[in-house]
Amino acid sequence: NMLYNIVDRIYIGHMPGDGSLALTGVGVCLPIIMIVSAFAALISTGGAPRASIFMGKNDHESAEKTLGSCFTLQILVSLVLTAVLLIWNRPLLLAFGASENTIDYAVSYMNIYAIGTIFVQLTLGMNAFITAQGFAKTGMLTVLIGAVCNIVLDPLFIFVFHMGVKGAALATILSQGVSCVWVCTFLRGKKTLLRLKNENIRLRPQYFLPCVALGAASFIMQASESVISVCFNTSLLKYGGDIAVGAMTILTSVMQFAMLPLQGLAQGAQPVLSYNYGAKNAARVKQAFRLLLTSSLVYSTVLWGCIQLFPQVFASIFTPNEDLIVFAAKALRIYCGVLVLFGIQIACQMTFVSLGNAPCSIIVAVVRKFVLLIPLIYLMPQLVSNQVMGVYMAEPVADVIAVTFTAILFSHQFRKSMTALEQEAKRQGA
Repeated sequence: NMLYNIVDRIYIGHMPGDGSLALTGVGVCLPIIMIVSAFAALISTGGAPRASIFMGKNDHESAEKTLGSCFTLQILVSLVLTAVLLIWNRPLLLAFGASENTIDYAVSYMNIYAIGTIFVQLTLGMNAFITAQGFAKTGMLTVLIGAVCNIVLDPLFIFVFHMGVKGAALATILSQGVSCVWVCTFLRGKKTLLRLKNENIRLRPQYFLPCVALGAASFIMQASESVISVCFNTSLLKYGGDIAVGAMTILTSVMQFAMLPLQGLAQGAQPVLSYNYGAKNAARVKQAFRLLLTSSLVYSTVLWGCIQLFPQVFASIFTPNEDLIVFAAKALRIYCGVLVLFGIQIACQMTFVSLGNAPCSIIVAVVRKFVLLIPLIYLMPQLVSNQVMGVYMAEPVADVIAVTFTAILFSHQFRKSMTALEQEAKRQGA
């Protein structure tokens, strides 16, 4: 979902004339888009591990009922979100940091995007169940098909048909619609292990409520990103105006270049972790986590180095405006200052979820976002002379503290879980 929005921003930022303001306007829509994807994560990131654990226990019927209940719940949630976004998008966008210069661009984008909410929900939510079954290639094609459609349709609608930000939104929902058809067709077909059957498309509280509880951590992580984005936008609008908010759009886009592959690695590890945890294979769980942690750290280190060395290159992807590039490049080095550590946070967070440890996954999500980052957004500008850069400094300061806390908690809980798993496996073997 973030990939679609990044592509939109790249094209919109290069629109002739008012591209920079249009980029800022669409960037203000990001908190709402994060909320939409957060609701998909609430259901899917809890439902997919639950289904994997059932499969590990050879309880195929419960796994399929989990799939059906989550599918039904996502449809209901998407209908409510669509109504809310269509009715209240303008006041929401103004509250989220849009100015009089950018609000019309934001509203134009959101009015069309809201109509495709159901496609976003089902594509993101149901694709997690495809990956959970081990169909990595099919899950990848879900994203690839929609992304390619979006890359092709964006310039056609924006530049050829002169639809501007409306064209970008239309390209996005049409592309998501294609991905949605692909996902649902696969889950109803013969190749899938877990089939979306008509008799299971109903709400069963005993199946979807544990999924929602387990997915709460991912929901908090993503929904809190929305709250944090609002805090950043309003603070930056106060201290630096539209150029500071525009730079934040670029910064969050670059951060998503980091987050997307890291989340992809974590979601790829999830079925292996969950299945082997359900099968009580502690050695395999440990092996999968070590591989996830190593891969995540290597990627975050390489990207951090590239950002620190070539921040102007990353900024210029999203805008040709020289003033905005110079401003964003300086802010980017600060904002991504400790990105190298983020691989640890993502690996530990997803492993908590994969092992069904909802309380710990919620704790680390809440500490990083609400306990640390939000207060620091307002505190840091008061502690440094450059108030605008002080706002950007809140991110690395919060990350250092959060990663330290997460690593300590995970070390204790993971060791405890593996010891219990090994003892249970021995008892059953005896």
